Formats: sequence, C-alpha cells, structure tokens
Amino acid sequence: MAGASDKARFFQEQSVPELQEFARKKIFIKEEIASIARKRSNFEHILNARGPKPQDYARYAEYEMNLESLRRKRVKRLGVKTSNHTGQRRIFFVLDRATKKFPGDLGLWMQYVTFAQKQKSNKKVSQLLTSVLRLHPTKPELWVHAATTRGADITGARSYMQRGLRLCGSSETLWIEYARLEMIHISKIAGRRRILGLDVENVEEKSGRNSEDDDEDMITLPVITAEDIISAQRSSDGLEQEVLEKLSTSPALSGAIPMAIFDAAMKHFKEGNELCQRFFDTIAECQKVPCQENLLSHIMDTLRRIAPESPGTLIRWIQQPVIGIDVTSPEFPTLFGRSLDRMKEAFEILTPISSGSETARPISILGQHVIAWMLTYQKGDLDTDVCRVIRIAIRKVESISGRL
Repeated sequence: MAGASDKARFFQEQSVPELQEFARKKIFIKEEIASIARKRSNFEHILNARGPKPQDYARYAEYEMNLESLRRKRVKRLGVKTSNHTGQRRIFFVLDRATKKFPGDLGLWMQYVTFAQKQKSNKKVSQLLTSVLRLHPTKPELWVHAATTRGADITGARSYMQRGLRLCGSSETLWIEYARLEMIHISKIAGRRRILGLDVENVEEKSGRNSEDDDEDMITLPVITAEDIISAQRSSDGLEQEVLEKLSTSPALSGAIPMAIFDAAMKHFKEGNELCQRFFDTIAECQKVPCQENLLSHIMDTLRRIAPESPGTLIRWIQQPVIGIDVTSPEFPTLFGRSLDRMKEAFEILTPISSGSETARPISILGQHVIAWMLTYQKGDLDTDVCRVIRIAIRKVESISGRL
C-alpha cells in the first residue's frame, strides 16, 4: 500500500503540465510557480496523512479557487490563449475527494454546490444535489436550496419542495419557503404580463379611452402596445379576450397555490400563531404581486380567529392597509388613516386586559411595535402633513404605553 508521501507525489505530478504552461506563457514567474508547487505539496501531504479534517479540504479548495481567479485575471490582462477548464477540473477534483472522504459534512457539500453554480455547470449542480439529498434527506435547508436552484423550472422546484415536505413535514421553514417560491413565481408571471401588455385592466382602460369623446381640434394618435401587435397576429378578437380572461383567473395568478400551502400548514401545525405570523410577513415582503391583498386578508382572518388579542396579530392588522402601497402614491394618506383607525381600536382591545400590573406587557409590546413601524416612514419622502400626523400618533402611543 502506497504511503502518504507517494500519494502526495502522485497527485502533485498531475499538475506538472499546468505549471509548465504557466511558465511557457509567462502567466506566472518562476518564483510564483515554485510557491504554487510548494503550497500544493503541503496540502497534498496533509490530506494524504493520517487524520485529515474537513477544513483541510476546504482550505485547499479555497486556495485553488483564488489561484484560478488570479490566473484568469492575468490571462485577460496579458491577452494569451489558454484553457479555462484545467483549473476548474482541479477544483472539482479536490472537492470531490472531500465529499467522498467526509460525506456527512454539509459545509463541504455546499462549498462544492456553490462553486459549481458559479461555474454555471448545471449538470454538475444537479448531480451534486441528488447525491447530497440522498445522504441527508432530513435537512430542510437542502430541499430549499435544491428548489431555488431550479430557476425558471417551477415544476422541478415544486417537486423538490413536495418531496421535502414528505420527509421534513415538521419544518416550519420549509412550508414558509414553499409559499415564498410560489409568490416569486407569481411575481415573475405578473411582470411578464405587464411587459407584454396582457393585463385585462389595460384592455379595459384602452377601451374606455376609445369610448371617450375626443377634442375636435386635437389629433389623437393611437397607442400601440405589444398587445396590439399580438392581437393583429391572431384571427379573432374574441379568442384574444378569452385567453386573457383565462390567464387572469388561473390559479397561477389568483394565489390559490400559496393559499393552499398556508391552509395545509395551519392544519398540519394545528393553527400555530407564530407560524401564521411568519406566513403573513413572507407574503407582505412580496411586492407587486396581484394576489397579495387577498392572501393577506385570508391569513389575517386566521390570525384574528386564533389569537385576536396578540400584539403580533394586532400590529400586522394595523399595517395591513398600507402593505405594498408606495408612500408617494395618492391613495397612501387615505389608507394610512385606516391604519390609524385600526391602531386606536387595537389599543382599546388591549386596554381592559392591561389594567393590572401583571398583564401590562401586551399593550407595551404593541406600542413598541407601532412606534418602530411608524419611524420607518419618517425616512421616506412623505408629505409634510402625513409626517405631522405620524409624529402626533407616536406621542399618543408613547403616552398610552407609559400610562398602562
């Protein structure tokens, strides 16, 4: 059986042609090449000795990544032609040895997957994810990572999530990330429809503009959009309208899938209050999604049913009217006024149960949440009157919280 030195020398000899190319094309000077060879020799002796550690492989791979990055920069600066696959293949080889030696180390697997993604080696990424999921099927973060790497392949991403839920159904994070995945998908579809002019609202607005009486002294030019081009290429306007209606009412845009995920999660976890709040926050983070308002209303109905007097429920109920609304939009002041009305009602709900010193904590927690939320709006470009209302509301909340 070969010793550690023999194995180290064997692996080091495999890099001799690469080092010779560095010298021949003057990518590295002689002293640098000697340093590279010495560094690799040290790493190989450590890895082939008795008792190597996962961090030894990680440091070796990191050194090779940095060396490859430097090589690419010098090749670009010098304008020489060289193969870019040699360094990549060497890094893959080091990481492959690492995962075979320590298959239970998730850090090495994720380092391997991350590097393969940076190299845009999709086939390699798929193989690695299959291998690591086979070894660690009960790790929710791996299923989430596998689903998010599918890109535009929503069918494959859903497959990963559903398989993960069968094996890790007790993970709240996996349910949350599944809902987030669907919301991102809906956002992408809605964005594409807006770009292509396929929104039904745009069709109605255009027909409304055409029905209005034009000024006799004005020449109105027709508004040409991508929708008009698509309509011209089709044989029937009725077919176009039918397709648009089907798209607007499809489950992919109506939010039926995220809602089903939420309902299933509530049933599985027996309507947990904290999980419900996490779902609300996740949906609220997804901006410019047409079904956001309906989903938030559905989740809020559940929150107010299972924990109507919880500060977490009440602060989200107060924030709900202005979620997804731009502070510079004309409707923001009206909706913010609705939030202030809800804030007043929320404090009235907590006042009876906060009369004693032992139960004074809920109203103070709600006051802290409300103040922190309002302070975020003072950093934006708000109207002067709205800023004045916010300052008055903050003083009133501080007074209520301090009195009870």
